[in-house]
Amino acid sequence: MKRLYILLVLGMALLPSIHAQRPAQQLKMAKTFSWVGTWATAPQFITKNNMSEKTELTGKSIRQIVHVSLGGNTLRLQLSNAYSKSPLQIKSVYIANSIDSSTIDIHSARYLEFAKKRNVTIAPGRSVVSDAVQYNLKPLQRLAITINYGASSKDITWHPGSRTTSYILNGASTPRTKFTYAAKADYWFTIDAIDVYGVENGSIAILGNSITDGRGSTTNHQNRWPDIMSERLGGKFGVLNLGIGGNEILGYGLGDPAIKRFSRDIMGQRGLKAVIIFEGTNDIGHSRGNSEQVAAQMIEAYAKFAKEAHARGLKVFGATITPFKNHSYYTPFHEAARETVNEWIRTTKDLDGVIDFDRLMSDPKEPQALIPECQEDWLHPNAEGYRRMGHYAAGRMAEFGF
Repeated sequence: MKRLYILLVLGMALLPSIHAQRPAQQLKMAKTFSWVGTWATAPQFITKNNMSEKTELTGKSIRQIVHVSLGGNTLRLQLSNAYSKSPLQIKSVYIANSIDSSTIDIHSARYLEFAKKRNVTIAPGRSVVSDAVQYNLKPLQRLAITINYGASSKDITWHPGSRTTSYILNGASTPRTKFTYAAKADYWFTIDAIDVYGVENGSIAILGNSITDGRGSTTNHQNRWPDIMSERLGGKFGVLNLGIGGNEILGYGLGDPAIKRFSRDIMGQRGLKAVIIFEGTNDIGHSRGNSEQVAAQMIEAYAKFAKEAHARGLKVFGATITPFKNHSYYTPFHEAARETVNEWIRTTKDLDGVIDFDRLMSDPKEPQALIPECQEDWLHPNAEGYRRMGHYAAGRMAEFGF
């Protein structure tokens, strides 16, 4: 009994030193946890056609708003300089809860560090990840990320299809700086991904084009179909929108083609449990006299993506290509290619399940066209169309065990 009493006293004496450890030290002890993506966007290169004075950010401060999926108590931010030929200098980055437009809750603001420093230089073609920071990130909340730039260049890495307003000021800012009269641009710059630590569930990465990127949704309303899906899933899974407007699987539309960017944009995400493939409309729409060949190549690419994801133990779901009659993409040959690809998605054993957006969004009176009240331009859905797609996709994912 005396020996037991001594051991008990010694154990209690050690408790204060354990609880006094810094958060970073506590994280190292939790070996069963891992990083999981809560938000991401696909980085893109700037072309001469879309450069503007707003892509030159040297010496400026920019506040950007994102809509996360998962919540957590610890997060990190990834910044990308993937497409620039010049080093990118970051003076500081701070995050805060977004209240309205450019306004933040200053009491929630936290500066991020990179290797224990606020400043970081990102080499051309590279990305960096911040140190872990404790932060009470709520599921489905809007988070403001403010970057103070040093030297930048016009070929900065960005995502032009943000459907979210960013706010740009000359000079550096602090959490108390007002952005009321800031310049506005509906783009994201440099920000690439946000991960949370120690959450129970994983993430779902979506490969897509403008229909996933949100063309036709409402700016600043965060009502793309992946946003709606995330909300319907209750913020219990990370939903990562890697759509690029104008993107193609095979060719060079806007951004790198999916066959080139799949490994980085999809497989490079953290905590993945599943992949949704919803791309190919632009390949078919841009095909000229070789629609059958394009359809065959698309199917081959889908199978390759599925094999790569399955090798990592992930589930892979295919979403059928939505109708586009009454749009310039439509020809009888393009329609035949679309139906060929969709039939493969519905029947192949290479995929783990189907999200049949085609049948959901087809006009019962004219199945080769979108439902009139759900379309913007007969190619892209509108806000109501995205609402229906998000609800349906969430239901399908629930059936698949998510």
